[in-house]
Amino acid sequence: MRKILVSMALAAGMMAYAGGFRVSLQGVKQLAMAHTSAHAEDASVAFFNPAGISFIPAKLSVAAGGFGISNKITYQNTSTLQQTETDNPLGTPIYAAVAYKIMDNVSVGFSFSTPFGSTIEWPNDWEGKEIVQKLELKSYFFQPMISVKLAPWASFGASYIYAKGKVDWTKALTQYGGQLNLLDDSATGHGFGFGFYFQPDNKWDVSLAYRSPVDMKAKEGKATFMVPSSLLSNFNGGSDNFKATLPLVDEYTVGVTYKVTPKWLISADYNYHGWERYSKLTLDFNTVAAGNQPNDPTVSVSPKNFKNTSSVRIGTQYAFNDMIFGRLGWYYDQSPYADKDFIPETPSFDNYVITGGVGLKFNKLGVDLSGAYAMPKSRTFNNTYLNFAGQAKANVFYFGLGLSYNAF
Repeated sequence: MRKILVSMALAAGMMAYAGGFRVSLQGVKQLAMAHTSAHAEDASVAFFNPAGISFIPAKLSVAAGGFGISNKITYQNTSTLQQTETDNPLGTPIYAAVAYKIMDNVSVGFSFSTPFGSTIEWPNDWEGKEIVQKLELKSYFFQPMISVKLAPWASFGASYIYAKGKVDWTKALTQYGGQLNLLDDSATGHGFGFGFYFQPDNKWDVSLAYRSPVDMKAKEGKATFMVPSSLLSNFNGGSDNFKATLPLVDEYTVGVTYKVTPKWLISADYNYHGWERYSKLTLDFNTVAAGNQPNDPTVSVSPKNFKNTSSVRIGTQYAFNDMIFGRLGWYYDQSPYADKDFIPETPSFDNYVITGGVGLKFNKLGVDLSGAYAMPKSRTFNNTYLNFAGQAKANVFYFGLGLSYNAF
């Protein structure tokens, strides 16, 4: 029984570490306009498309910001009608970027961001406690980049991605009167990004970008069994180690901004995410047998059934004067899995989001405020792999504060 518990728990927890869903919060100004990407006013464009830094109207540009995420998930047992709500802490994704024009046609930059991750906390005694009680996911992307102008109206840029990540996941072992904690805070991965950015005239911005998959390699994961001392001998003395390769998905983006008038612009994006990389997950334990892989008793292969997804984004900005800018947006994100594959450790929904914000410009300094209200579509599910069924719905708010500085 110990072997089966470890196999199933790690399979769920490590898949969750891989993201479960993409967190689209890498620019406060961008979020206010539905997180659209074809905006080259400051260094925040660096995450979205490294080619965009060539068109920043400054020699040096710096941008940074942070967000708050209020995320409540409600689960209902459809037989008993009993409801359980998460008690999640406030999520706080952050970003920072810098861009510098070393020559008229060559710019370099750096982006730091947190594009995958969340924290979810269910009551210790809820119905899914043997699947998850608490899960904290974090990822950090570090991206140096270079951009070259191919012509006055076109540029190409590329970036290298170094990623670090962490998972801290706890579930109940009810049969043994204890808990299992899974911890890995040293996973790393590498990837790249590249793109083209065009400004054919003073009305159009066009952004084409690709960000590669990042395979996070966990080499020193630790599973800790918190059970009565009399049972520790049945649990390898209370701990075990594991290895896994954890994929973070690739992303294709096409973005367009059109200046209807000198004061009013409209932006649109299409994103495509390669979630089918989660067809399965392979975990390699040091000493604990998985129990479901005949060729190697310490290896577990778990099906995931994720599918590729896309999102559509539309945003707008209006300049009331040279100092005050108003912004609005709307976007739609697809969930990467079907109802039958719903998982409570990283719950995901088809999601409609309304966004808005205000920008203030004080000469070289910009201050941006944004907010968003998400309207996730509720789900009725029956995950036979986890033997878990019911209904789930979510209530999500975002808000953000960003600063930018352009030295001309």
